[in-house]
Amino acid sequence: MNEQFEQLFDSARVRQLLEQMYGSEEGEQQIRRYRRCMEAYGAQYGETASLNYFSAPGRTEIGGNHTDHNNGKVLAASIQLDTIAAAAAVDTGVITVVSEGYPGMSVIRLDELEPQPGETGTAALIRGIARGFLQHGYRIGGFNASVGSNVLPASGLSSSASFEVLICQILSTFYNDGELDAVMMSRIGKFAENRYWNKPSGMLDQMACSYGGMIAIDFKEPAEPRIERIPGTFEAAGYSLVIVGTGGNHADLTNDYASIPNEMRAVAQAFGAEVCRDITAEMIYGRLAELREAAGDRAVLRALHYLDENDRVDRQVAAIQAGRWHDVLKDIAASGNSSWKWLQNIYQESASREQGIALTLAITERFIDRLGDGACRVHGGGFAGVILAVLPHAAVAEYRELIGRTTGTELFKIRVREVGAVCLNKRM
Repeated sequence: MNEQFEQLFDSARVRQLLEQMYGSEEGEQQIRRYRRCMEAYGAQYGETASLNYFSAPGRTEIGGNHTDHNNGKVLAASIQLDTIAAAAAVDTGVITVVSEGYPGMSVIRLDELEPQPGETGTAALIRGIARGFLQHGYRIGGFNASVGSNVLPASGLSSSASFEVLICQILSTFYNDGELDAVMMSRIGKFAENRYWNKPSGMLDQMACSYGGMIAIDFKEPAEPRIERIPGTFEAAGYSLVIVGTGGNHADLTNDYASIPNEMRAVAQAFGAEVCRDITAEMIYGRLAELREAAGDRAVLRALHYLDENDRVDRQVAAIQAGRWHDVLKDIAASGNSSWKWLQNIYQESASREQGIALTLAITERFIDRLGDGACRVHGGGFAGVILAVLPHAAVAEYRELIGRTTGTELFKIRVREVGAVCLNKRM
């Protein structure tokens, strides 16, 4: 295995691919990550003649907070933080996965793909993905894998979607000639989350993890979303994307997340529509008293957030394409304010003493106001987790010191990654 590993990762093709994935400064560091996966594979499963190496990125959300589940618009991007694996196909009819930093292993028999009572996390997602492959007419088979990830769990960077897309890419490569595209992998990942993990997510996370680059996604037709690659990067425009931990996490927030699409749909259904994509603000105004009584004020505010957020995504895309980055920042800040005041996903009602996101946003907004440049907003599902700050490159060091001195939480820079889910052995 060692000889094959060295030949693969010394090749000009893979070196170039790694640079596309991680940048020019991280090549050796990333090779060490893949080597750890290879060594962990050997320790767990023994030597094999040939290993395949896989990667699926995490994602960042630039615009479109909680819009995908109501057939809305999103601006998102793959990032350099990713979930990787060393894997080999086996003829046992069993998928076995070990993960760096986590005890035990997940063992899934492919003749037992119904949801298992009490099963959660890794095993449930793998089982759901295998079932999703069969339902869509694709082939499945066994494999052994050793997995590692630097997509922080419960951070809003979509560690679960990154893992789902990784498993999809492995099954696509080993048993389907690599034919699954980003939309199909996203559809299967969403199915696994919804049905096997009871997480009421849309397809945003999986799409951004599988496609690669910065993309605008229109979910008007959710089974066949319209995807547009958006050229240009924040880095080239002079800005760093910074993710800031707030001391909270996404555990036990399912009910909070579910309330958002449910309340938006309640407003839409008052008009005989299924989702908010099919209504307008003027329709809401015309029946406001009735909607407040039937669905509640928060539901109305969330529907109005949705409608304005869709418009913001369109403006952001146009501004990036025209190189008007200050307008992009203006709409990032507006999205954050709408999420805070209208969508109301900054903290849990049931735990109002704990407002890590709100406090970190307040500190960051004061910093940006003094700086006169930048933007910030809640990142991902909200209620707990992380925020996104967009800052001039030269301001990041000072901001890091401020966050360390005040909240004591973690801060790290992310970059847009142009390569989506990939098998390093197969990519041409």
